[in-house]
Amino acid sequence: MKRLVPLLAALAIATPLHAEPATPPAAQDSAMSEGVVRKIDTANAKITIKHGPLANLNMPPMTMVFRAQPPELLKGLKAGDAVKFHVEQINGAYVVTAIQPAP
Repeated sequence: MKRLVPLLAALAIATPLHAEPATPPAAQDSAMSEGVVRKIDTANAKITIKHGPLANLNMPPMTMVFRAQPPELLKGLKAGDAVKFHVEQINGAYVVTAIQPAP
């Protein structure tokens, strides 16, 4: 018994602690949608995007106004830019949580 406790303690300390991301990178990329920026309202942290299907929200293609969270996501974007973006429904609002220029 005296040998078992130190052995278990050593194993607990030696075992690496690591957590998997909530969503694997491949799944995050598949949740990215494509669209074209139509308008940016930096004062109100809103962006209008004509988008393809939003698979993660089961939504067909259309043009919509989204909130941007954080608002800094809108920096460097302009009307006409092709983008890949991720949208989540948060408290009833559709919110862009990631956006990048489309390749």
